[in-house]
Amino acid sequence: MSLVKYNNNSISAVTSAAAIPSGAMTLIKTLTISSGSSTVSLVNGSDDVVLDGTYPIYLFKFINIHSANNDVLFKVGFRDGRSAYDASKTTTLFQAEHDESGSSTSFTAASGGDILHNETGFQVMTRNMGNGNDECMSGEMFLFSPSSTTFVKHFMFKTNINSNDDSSDVSFGAGYCNVTAAIDAVQFSFNSGNIDAGTIKLYGIKDS
Repeated sequence: MSLVKYNNNSISAVTSAAAIPSGAMTLIKTLTISSGSSTVSLVNGSDDVVLDGTYPIYLFKFINIHSANNDVLFKVGFRDGRSAYDASKTTTLFQAEHDESGSSTSFTAASGGDILHNETGFQVMTRNMGNGNDECMSGEMFLFSPSSTTFVKHFMFKTNINSNDDSSDVSFGAGYCNVTAAIDAVQFSFNSGNIDAGTIKLYGIKDS
């Protein structure tokens, strides 16, 4: 059996690997929702919000988002310099589910109105969300290079909810805004009723 001899240089290389930077993340804005709001918008240049070329990647964190209505969809829309949040999008979405009793599991790819094919509607980020006192949604969404006027603007999200039928539903989605105009604002809403409570945090991420 051969022996492996480590020297100080090899050990130092291993222990320093954890210090390799993965990109500096800066908190830009915290929005706390304490009373019913039909929409929540983050607009570049408004109320200290930055959504431009300052950062190549933007990260939205959703913390304990609570809906006023039961069995609703949480959605996102993007604005491309005009007044409406109607940037055309092509998207995909899939969802895994496991109920509290342990008797039911499922894995489905979304279809129909839950995904978009070069359409201007809002993209679904969760389905069948409950509005019980202890039910909520948490998750995150990445938006890449929103200020680009050359390429489409990619986004990816992951959310988890306590659904209206007492299950853990995790949704994974992605897509791109099929516009060359810069994306200068993002808006979140439910398809029915208000966002009752919760926190949304916006971070900027440097790529080095």
